[in-house]
Amino acid sequence: MSTKKKQSFLGGAAILASAVAIVKLLGAVYKIPFGNIVGPEGQTYFNVAYNIYNVLLTISTAGLPLAISKLTSQAHTQGRENQKRKIFSTAIWLFFAMGLVGTLLMYFGAERLAAFMNEPLGYWPIRALAPAVFCVCLLACMRGYTQGQGNMTPTAVSQILEALCKLGLGLALAWYFLKLGMGLDIAAAGAILGVTAGTFLSLLYLIFYLLRRRNRQTSLDVPDSGGKLMRQILAIGIPITLSNSAMSIITLVDTKIVLGRLRDIPALADSAAELFGQYTFGMNLINLPPSFVFPVTMSLIPFAAAALTRRDHAEAGRIVSSGFRIVAVLAIPAGVGLSVVGGPALQMLYPLRQADAIAAGPHMRWLGIACVFMCLMNLTNVILQTYGKEMIPIWTVIAGGVTKVVMNYILVGNPAINIHGAPISTLCCYVVIVGLNLFFVWKYSPEKPRYLQIFAKPAIASALMGGAVWAVHGFLSRALFSVLTSGERTVERASYMTNAAATLCGILAGVIVYAILVVAMRILRAEDLKTIPHGAKLAKLLHLR
Repeated sequence: MSTKKKQSFLGGAAILASAVAIVKLLGAVYKIPFGNIVGPEGQTYFNVAYNIYNVLLTISTAGLPLAISKLTSQAHTQGRENQKRKIFSTAIWLFFAMGLVGTLLMYFGAERLAAFMNEPLGYWPIRALAPAVFCVCLLACMRGYTQGQGNMTPTAVSQILEALCKLGLGLALAWYFLKLGMGLDIAAAGAILGVTAGTFLSLLYLIFYLLRRRNRQTSLDVPDSGGKLMRQILAIGIPITLSNSAMSIITLVDTKIVLGRLRDIPALADSAAELFGQYTFGMNLINLPPSFVFPVTMSLIPFAAAALTRRDHAEAGRIVSSGFRIVAVLAIPAGVGLSVVGGPALQMLYPLRQADAIAAGPHMRWLGIACVFMCLMNLTNVILQTYGKEMIPIWTVIAGGVTKVVMNYILVGNPAINIHGAPISTLCCYVVIVGLNLFFVWKYSPEKPRYLQIFAKPAIASALMGGAVWAVHGFLSRALFSVLTSGERTVERASYMTNAAATLCGILAGVIVYAILVVAMRILRAEDLKTIPHGAKLAKLLHLR
């Protein structure tokens, strides 16, 4: 690989990783004001529709765009312009048909889909999201085509446009519909319209982009027939689609089971949507750390793949171990922090839904630890895929998903446990996945990672950090409350201000303590920061060797 091509490859990977991180972050940020606006019930209606959409989205966009990208890349490398055009013109009709079928299914089958999910009030959100399936299918085809030519920018820009529209328009419509006195299901549908509008705006952008940069260069190559290209696209795309659909389908089935089991408990039947929404409040928060860790895992791919291509197994092993150390340093303290002050953080972030935030607090003790395993799952999946073991993450995800579904059926259906079984099942799901992944990474790594050395120091430092966060938060909560209630403030307002101040100070104290421990215990090495932008400067600043 030439230096120029390597830089281009790394640059493209960095653009996509940065875009995905921004999109994930915007998505997480979106759910906090959305939860304040519509509460846990409205969030449940949103999630019912979105989980159905996500399955259709995965089926239509998980593997086939990669097939288009691969075939286009081959034709682009060979200078076959007519072949590239033929690939696109053949694929666009396939995606057009899939998008149309998916949209019609969601729109006209909304009532049956809502009933299947044990949430009849999900009807309008499902209908509002239906057109997005058609737009996203066409988007996937266009993104695969541009990526196959080595151009990642259109994909990145279109993804960010989609997320911004969802954030701005979706929240505005949800708030406006509630102001008009409409129900929470209609407000959730308004928020979903922001998603639909975002996909439409992104589609317009990519159409305009492709029309402006249309290559009119004449070429003498004879393209393959449409039938042959269609078979190639399906042969490459279908196995990847089947593998990536596993988690989306499991999440859909799991949502159905949790809502159904809650409704099976007579005392909780009427509050099932509210209880499930409170659980998703916690899920919104633990999805934030993986958004920051994701670019680190993505940066591993080109470096580790290049080392394996050179058969430099020692270098590949060092990169994998560095990846583990960086993720451990980021994920373990984040998980411990969320477990310790996740409940107070929810109360701070949801000022308009204090009762729901307090009810969701106990979930965070389990979900905070689950967050660590979510980050490790992303990393270990990438490592196994880099080693050419693409099928293993599929089976481990299925194993974890089955664990989650079975445990939720048992625990959530128990009246004494009910919704509190959901975070326990989530933790067990990711523990099973990561446990299996770690075994297979160790088995197939030419240079065996030393897990005890990698995880011991970050775990000890995170435990000490958690103790500091707990102590500072507890002390300030008691001290500030007596001060703030001595004035003219109401007890409710003083309680919120006390909790917010104590939580922020506790987090700040935790960051300081942990940063000191990372340097003092020499948890990171200089080589660990090589794959991170400006990592060399950071290593020098921290005096790492």
